[in-house]
Amino acid sequence: MNDIITTLRQIHKSIKPQIEKRLKEFKGNNTDKKIAKEFFFCLLTPQCKAKVCWDNIKILYNKGLLQKGSKEEIVKHLKGVRFSNNKAGYIVEAREKFFNGGCSLREIIETTDNTFYLREYIVSNVKGMGWKEASHFLRNVGRGEDLAILDRHILKGLVMCSVIERIPKTLTRAGYMDIENRMRKFAKTIGIPLSHLDFVFWYFFNKEVFK
Repeated sequence: MNDIITTLRQIHKSIKPQIEKRLKEFKGNNTDKKIAKEFFFCLLTPQCKAKVCWDNIKILYNKGLLQKGSKEEIVKHLKGVRFSNNKAGYIVEAREKFFNGGCSLREIIETTDNTFYLREYIVSNVKGMGWKEASHFLRNVGRGEDLAILDRHILKGLVMCSVIERIPKTLTRAGYMDIENRMRKFAKTIGIPLSHLDFVFWYFFNKEVFK
């Protein structure tokens, strides 16, 4: 256990400048384009590789399909994305609700001070976006430093560090909050900020800093 903690601290020390640079980028100017790409990226991520999802988002945006494509057009261009039919439907529904004349997601983000309420709102109002995805999205637009992104890498790391006993098959709201609180306490104990710890775990398993 002590060896694992030492390794995590060493990783954090070595990649801390990269983490801080990335977090600064996330806090940069939130244009409608940036918010849309990050939002739809997180809608694609459940049970899929993050890099594959981001590559798909860039292609869809460059072709104008994120902005105006039909569900059928989007499905045709999704490559390597599980449940592509459902996710294309989620994209179209959320786009019409939050980007094309409906409620402005950018305005909601910029006028809501309480990050935890903001996450609750997103989970309750966006089909296909759960606690992990909403936390990920908010982090990527500079609003998630107090939130944990409990993807499979993080959960695996928390098991490895005995923060939790096993990876849960499903995560209810209560279950997510419980593990998030445990991760928050663990981060404080080992001296790594919560907003840095998911990058550290990701690097531990993948040897890179990503989104």
